[in-house]
Amino acid sequence: MKGYGRTLMAWAAVAIALLAIGVGLWLWLRRAQGVAPSVERYEIRGLDLSAHNGPVDFDKVKEAGYEFVYLKATEGVRFKDARFRRNLAAARRAGLKVGAYHFFRFDSPAHMQALNLAQSVRLQQLDLPLVIDMEQWTNPTGHLADSVLRHAAQMAQLLESQGYRVMFYTNKRGQTRWIRRDLRSYPLWICSLVDIPNPEAYTLWQHSHTGRVPGVRGNVDLNVFCGSRGQWEREMLGKGTQ
Repeated sequence: MKGYGRTLMAWAAVAIALLAIGVGLWLWLRRAQGVAPSVERYEIRGLDLSAHNGPVDFDKVKEAGYEFVYLKATEGVRFKDARFRRNLAAARRAGLKVGAYHFFRFDSPAHMQALNLAQSVRLQQLDLPLVIDMEQWTNPTGHLADSVLRHAAQMAQLLESQGYRVMFYTNKRGQTRWIRRDLRSYPLWICSLVDIPNPEAYTLWQHSHTGRVPGVRGNVDLNVFCGSRGQWEREMLGKGTQ
């Protein structure tokens, strides 16, 4: 009996070890493949789009259960997205809540970037805060974090002085480098393709770059609002804050 017991214990130890290895391998594969965890607990879902996504059938997007869309408006001091105004008008007709974002260039003056965005969204009916997209991708390297921070904060303040609400978008690396410092008082839209973020720390969560949505050709970025319906109306739509 003692020998039999030792055998059972040995096999149990092997089974536990194999299970641990299997779980570890599964988690590693999820990280390696960029597989996002479930976002079913988040009620309010949306997309972000630019001219690169081509023509979009926003009625189909709305019918699929999405409630909001962020559209690229501008980049740097001169670039204006070619489909911004058409997308904005079509999205509003479909009943979606709409916001605009600006891709922030590290090598361009903040006041000129603010002017570019403000001119593009002026007279446009937007529901959501303006977003300043801060990420290293396509930006020149070698700019000091303090300089980037200072210019980003200046752009946000200039937009706020014109009556706009402002939010920042970045990924986890950008959050560590920029948002945890001078910009932490602003709402944050985080890109995290694997880890479930703490809902209390973020306003929007971009959880996928490879979503498939009726009405949109090819892959599209998927997002959720990290809060309740009441928080959505207060924080994103500005209801009850006037």
